[in-house]
Amino acid sequence: MATVKICGLQTVDMVRQTAELPVDHIGFVFARSKRQVTPEQAGELIRKGLHEAAAASRPKAVGVFVNPTLEELEAVMEHAPLDIIQLHGQEGPAAFRSVKERFPETALFKVVSVSGAATGQVNPGAQLEDYRSWIDGVLLDTFDPEYGGGSGKTFAWNAIPPYLSWCREAKLPLLIAGGLRPDNVAELIREYGPDGVDVSSGVETDGVKDLEKIRTFIERVKTIV
Repeated sequence: MATVKICGLQTVDMVRQTAELPVDHIGFVFARSKRQVTPEQAGELIRKGLHEAAAASRPKAVGVFVNPTLEELEAVMEHAPLDIIQLHGQEGPAAFRSVKERFPETALFKVVSVSGAATGQVNPGAQLEDYRSWIDGVLLDTFDPEYGGGSGKTFAWNAIPPYLSWCREAKLPLLIAGGLRPDNVAELIREYGPDGVDVSSGVETDGVKDLEKIRTFIERVKTIV
């Protein structure tokens, strides 16, 4: 069964209500975005939203970053204890190694931006092999020229199989983001079988998280065996 990550939450009530659903990850955006939160805000969301939720096992807290310095990550972790750090920029293998060595108990996900157009041959090994020792997961997202990802648009899903094969061989989970919604996520999972899905704008109404859309999205994922 695929995991579900709901990203870009900004209020304690929405974090708490989402955490009480069968969701696996809740994401907090520290990169430049309309959904950006400060380390202090994220700390409050985790303490009052995640840790006080009535769920039997709370979702993991994920931090979304673009090209952060170690000092910036340390400032976040001081206020907001993250379970997963997700790096969304042009961070090289040396940067991943530094982050992993500094936060060895925190999982580290690498985001790969994929063109939204039809895709020819891709070579995941060439992109990912140098990161293998330092990462705990891979996430594919649609390339966005301004933010790198988070565009709310899908990419060509025929790019997924080579990445999935590489991740299977590397024993790493592959998550998919980019333009997912309650009405298309089941198709993605049935056709391509990723380990998890990541959604933000696809469960919003007028730019605000919509609990009913979140609930429907999770149900669509979790009913597929």
